[in-house]
Amino acid sequence: MKVKICGIRDIETAKASVEYGADAIGLVFAESKRRISIENAKKIVSQLPKEILKVGVFVNEVKEVIEVTASQVGLTHIQLHGDETVDFCQSLSLPVIKAFSIHNKSSLQAIDKFNSEFILLDGPKGKYNGGNGLSFDWSVISSAELCGRKVILAGGLNLENVLLAIQEANPYMVDVSSGVETDGVKDLSKIKTFITMAKESQSGGLENEIIYTTE
Repeated sequence: MKVKICGIRDIETAKASVEYGADAIGLVFAESKRRISIENAKKIVSQLPKEILKVGVFVNEVKEVIEVTASQVGLTHIQLHGDETVDFCQSLSLPVIKAFSIHNKSSLQAIDKFNSEFILLDGPKGKYNGGNGLSFDWSVISSAELCGRKVILAGGLNLENVLLAIQEANPYMVDVSSGVETDGVKDLSKIKTFITMAKESQSGGLENEIIYTTE
């Protein structure tokens, strides 16, 4: 099971997350309490191994700003959390992770017109388009026809529910932000535990011996 730690704002947390086994790091450039500057994001990315996905999160941003930010920071993927069109996604120079807010099974219908390799399924929108810590009914994913897409599951994941989420949704990757924070700050202990739990869910190393083959 692959894991993305989103909303990273400092080098220490980024490097620790990678050391613990994270496969992707998310950097938020949209309006958010976790928003990061291009300068700080560039410093973080420069300290990360080449194989780690460096994902920039944007919401209804103009193409020029996304492209300049991606180039200056050294992003590998662009995550779009707004009302971006199919044509807009296809016009970008890097692979796109298109995010969708899921309320019920009918919310998945919007995915069909997008051809992104990665799709991110998030909880309902709150104050911000993403990162609100709201979950949804994961069972709707297992019964959906997603055409072999690599599903990134987000929205309200934490240490208490990540195993159940993996069991019900069987995603390609799990994405967490607020669920590994304490008082709004990334908690290294929670990050390590979350990554370990997600990784071991496929190996049978945990008590409930959940075994999946998602990759």
